[in-house]
Parts: sequence; structure tokens; C-alpha cells
Amino acid sequence: MNKTAMVIKRISERFHTKSDWLDSYHSFSFAHHYDPTNTHHGLLLVSNDDTVKAGTGFMTHPHQDMEIVTWVLDGELEHKDSVGNQGIIYPGLAQRMSAGTGIWHSEMNPRSDQEVHLVQMWVLPDTERITPGYQQLDINGQLDRGGLVPIASGRGHDAAISIRQRGAVLWGGRLKPGESVSVPDARFVHLYVAKGAAEMEGAGFLAAGDAVRLIAAGAPRLTADAVTGAEVLIWETN
Repeated sequence: MNKTAMVIKRISERFHTKSDWLDSYHSFSFAHHYDPTNTHHGLLLVSNDDTVKAGTGFMTHPHQDMEIVTWVLDGELEHKDSVGNQGIIYPGLAQRMSAGTGIWHSEMNPRSDQEVHLVQMWVLPDTERITPGYQQLDINGQLDRGGLVPIASGRGHDAAISIRQRGAVLWGGRLKPGESVSVPDARFVHLYVAKGAAEMEGAGFLAAGDAVRLIAAGAPRLTADAVTGAEVLIWETN
């Protein structure tokens, strides 16, 4: 991409993993899907949109030296890890796990009657080999006020979970029908429409599952669809 760029990635263009319990769309190379030209955008290495069937999920597995942020869109996800953290993640509850020197965890759908729909995102830490950590924070109140809200930040934003990466901030918005915001102006920006639809200056119509990758592209306006509104996740990174 050029020094200044805006690239639209439709859901139909993304890597797709489907099994009897998981339906997952990957923004970047992940697992057996590999494309050397599509491994990251800025510091963002993984953005997976996962739908997990009732009573199933990701069994215990390891991670190391990664900041992992999980955002549930619908349903519930149960987290358990090897350092004693356990809890239910629900819509509006931001969750971060710092893998550091190494951690094992599981992520299961505890419901017997409902799928769980989530987006999980990984960014590189600015310090390796740290002690593993965990944080969660309910930010529903901030989201309900409208606009973009910091969900995860390495820059000390209030009402955001902290990540060990000073060069990254994750913004989220539950935009009401017709609501308009400015996309953060940063070196690298990854905008993902998680629910609903929106129009963005320079990109046009964006449906659920579509993404836009920006490089030093300024602060274009993003307007939620007049009928559905939109839930968006926007990473700004170095």
C-alpha cells in the first residue's frame, strides 16, 4: 500500500473457517490460512469474528507475548485461565488478557440455548516476557452515551481496559441510526463494522463484516445506517 491509503476488505474476501461448532472470519492470516501479504495492519495481528455454538468453544490452549482483547457482540463467553481468572464475558464487558511469559486459557459458550458472537483481537505488546495479566471492565454506560469510546488503551484512557502497548487504542461505538463520528486520525487504522451498516467518506457503504484499512488517511466521517445503526470496532496503532 502507498504511504497514504484506504483499502476496503469485504467479508467475502476474508479467510473463513467453518466447522460443526465454529463459524469464523479472519481479517489476517490465521491458523492454516496464510497469505504473506496479509499478516497484520500496524500492530494489529489478529481480528477474528467468531460465532460459537451453544455448549462448545475453544478448549484450553496456550498463548505467549500477546495482548488479547475479546469483545462479545451477542450471547456469553466463559473465560478460565491458568493463573486463576474466571468469568463470563457479555456484550459491553471489555476483556483483556496479557499472555506475557505464558498462559493457558479456555473460552467456552456456557449457554445451552444460544450461540455466542464475538470479535477477538490481538496486538503485539511493547514489552515482552511480562507477568501474565487479566482485566475486565463494563463500559455499557459509556457506550450508551453515543460516539466512540475507548475500549482498550495503552495510553491511559479513562474507562478503558489497559493494554501493554503504548502505540495502540481500540475504540468502539454503538452508533444510533444516522449517527456520525470522525474516524481517529493515526498512522494505521483498522475499522471493522461488527453489526449493522455504515457509510464512510472515501469508502462508501460498509455492511456487517466489512473492514477498512487506513494508512495516514486523516479522519474521514463515518455515518451509521439510517435504519440499522452500526456497532464498530476501530484500532488506531503505530
